[in-house]
Amino acid sequence: MKYPIEGSCQCGQLTYKLHEAPKMVIACHCTECQKLSTAPFSVTAMVPADTIEFSGELKEWSRSSDSGNTSSGKFCPSCGNRVYHYNPDDPSIVKLKLKPVNMADDSIFEPTAHIWVSEKLSWFDIPEGAKVFDKQP
Repeated sequence: MKYPIEGSCQCGQLTYKLHEAPKMVIACHCTECQKLSTAPFSVTAMVPADTIEFSGELKEWSRSSDSGNTSSGKFCPSCGNRVYHYNPDDPSIVKLKLKPVNMADDSIFEPTAHIWVSEKLSWFDIPEGAKVFDKQP
């Protein structure tokens, strides 16, 4: 894989450059991520904040999580695409909400762990070999 990898929101107003491979890629099956992604789960790449750069305008939305932490999300104010989440108490990690389309090699974005499977939709089968966690590990 050659870096940087470039991505954008749906309308292209907001772009990013990822300068190295994610530390981990997870599929989250919690009901909040199902709402966010309008899919059975969301795919999130955990990346150090200093390995990604953003260009364009971002708006922010926050909510409390089950752990009591704050989960803040950055999104494009034009098309509404959620781009990443972070914990304001630990901004060193960006939880990039992936939309890995039109990539020559999308394999670095394959989830290796599935979390919150206690809220997983019944008809989705988790691939063999993936790590599985009932809730947040």
